[in-house]
Amino acid sequence: MKLPKFTKEMKNENPTPPWQKEMDENDFISCNNSFVFGEYWDEFDKYSFECKETGNITYYVYDPVKHGADPDKKYPVLMWIHGLNCAIDGIRCVGYCGAEQYASRKYQKSMGGGAYLIVPLANEKRLEDDTIVGSWDEHYIAPVKALYDKVYTENQEHISCRFIMGASSGGYFTWRLIEEYPEDFDGAIPIASGYFPSYENLKKIETAQIHLIVAHGQHDEMADFEQCILPHKEVLLSMKNCLCYFPEWVRNADGGVSSVNYGMEMGQHCLINQFQENLLYDDGTCYDERLPEGVTGWVKGVCEQKRKTVD
Repeated sequence: MKLPKFTKEMKNENPTPPWQKEMDENDFISCNNSFVFGEYWDEFDKYSFECKETGNITYYVYDPVKHGADPDKKYPVLMWIHGLNCAIDGIRCVGYCGAEQYASRKYQKSMGGGAYLIVPLANEKRLEDDTIVGSWDEHYIAPVKALYDKVYTENQEHISCRFIMGASSGGYFTWRLIEEYPEDFDGAIPIASGYFPSYENLKKIETAQIHLIVAHGQHDEMADFEQCILPHKEVLLSMKNCLCYFPEWVRNADGGVSSVNYGMEMGQHCLINQFQENLLYDDGTCYDERLPEGVTGWVKGVCEQKRKTVD
């Protein structure tokens, strides 16, 4: 797939999005996120996972115990899967994929005192004609799961439950991992995915009691809502432990309708920014009343429910 280079020179701070005419007259367009990009990169440690099939996989890990969490407690582990073109920028991918703010003290505390964060990077390259190669595909499924298992095994005494989440092609890869390994995850958040599982696999996911947040904006410019979600909406709504988050408008934390334009408009596709904001507006109110404490509250709740089931 070809993509623009997303340089500052190509960024349009005052775009006229194709969906602007559908907005309410009193609404406004927002081009800026409230979180500070790059604030927590130094808290992620860099590793390499050996893999002959795909090439060695670089990955980053945030260890809550290393950063002051109680070593006698257990914490969730969250793996964030990036979208197309994000891995090319190395450590910046920790921000692009949605993981960075979850290393903040505020987010860590609201997940029960801490959480492990894993960010694997596909071996992406940009060709001279701007085609992106080396992105997530079927060859990565087993290696990334093995990478996840490695981090889990090395920290097993500190880990309670296991999550995976990702947006765009990261949403596709999130679906694929829980399709292949439904018994190995407690929660998943596929976001803005152009891929949808078979109904047979959805049943396996439901039987495995994986808690889901399936998220997709209704004005998504790259993964059309009517094609990707609408035909399956009723099936998703019928699933146990599945929360469907389909906002009419993807908004930034200031309440404005999100626009991201680097030569192509994709603000409504970048639903990951809402998740980086923990689905909470700047004033502390929630994007969705079913998630009053945001994503971190949902993670904490899934872990508490699992603990009660085990007990």
